[in-house]
Amino acid sequence: MANMSVPTTATNREGLDEYAVRWHWVTGPSGSGFTAVLRVKDEARSLPWVLPGVLRSVERVVVADNGSSDGTPEVAERVAQQAGLAGKLDVVSYPFAVSRCGPEHLWTHPESVHSLTYFYNWSFSHVRTRYALKWDGDMVLTPQGERVLRDLPWQLRGVDGAITLRRDPVYVESESVAYVDTAPGKPEPWGWRNSPDYTFGKAFDWELMLPRPGDPVTRLPDPVCFELKWLEADEFAHWSHADFKAKINDRKRRDWQLFHALRQGSALPENLVRVESPEGVHVVAHLRDTYASLRRGLKPSKAGSPAARGR
Repeated sequence: MANMSVPTTATNREGLDEYAVRWHWVTGPSGSGFTAVLRVKDEARSLPWVLPGVLRSVERVVVADNGSSDGTPEVAERVAQQAGLAGKLDVVSYPFAVSRCGPEHLWTHPESVHSLTYFYNWSFSHVRTRYALKWDGDMVLTPQGERVLRDLPWQLRGVDGAITLRRDPVYVESESVAYVDTAPGKPEPWGWRNSPDYTFGKAFDWELMLPRPGDPVTRLPDPVCFELKWLEADEFAHWSHADFKAKINDRKRRDWQLFHALRQGSALPENLVRVESPEGVHVVAHLRDTYASLRRGLKPSKAGSPAARGR
């Protein structure tokens, strides 16, 4: 059988051949499935909750570490080993300072190794399967989400196109208390065919990859995953400003408002629900196991109030 991988190279402005982008697009028939690509920096705390489910659900996982100082690469390898899935994991290192979202990103040439756009394309060039899945180092799959991802390759039947999903922010206050934002969010592209039609370009505040016009778009069901936000961490360290425009970046604007309201003890906005786990059970584990039923039982228009905080 002929080799259907079509490698293509893109160079960087700094002339660093070792970090040239060498894509391995799959343009012909292939029985391969998804490779999940996690671009991470200092996600050691979240990865034990994130990686096992992703490793169980896709064919390969690439963790592209961007200069973590908390042992993130070692944690990734240990978690995969403990799950008995080390053979599915590739950990790669990207040692350059990458411009943060916002003005820093705007000022950086997209072909520089310091560009968020270039870092994303370099990270996804490690994909060798038919489909690529963008995943963040703080996104926790539910059991329902694992089943959805495992079934996707045969359901898509090799077609071009994109996968979209919506993720709810979960603000973790302690080992037993978290807050779920139930306000309806927008689905975004998180998966696509590993082909020349799906690469990242530069937008004003961040990198951008949109479905090709005319390609089918498959939206995954809502309880697939949730996004961890630790209240004691620097949640916005990857942004070079906090002037989030309502029309352009309404989700990040709401994240900022909720995060600081919770940290400062302010009155809580609507649609925020307090969750407390049973004694001896970490709230993230509790949410993972109960998230689908929790979301089905909530009515966003009535969820969340200052009284729901329990303080």
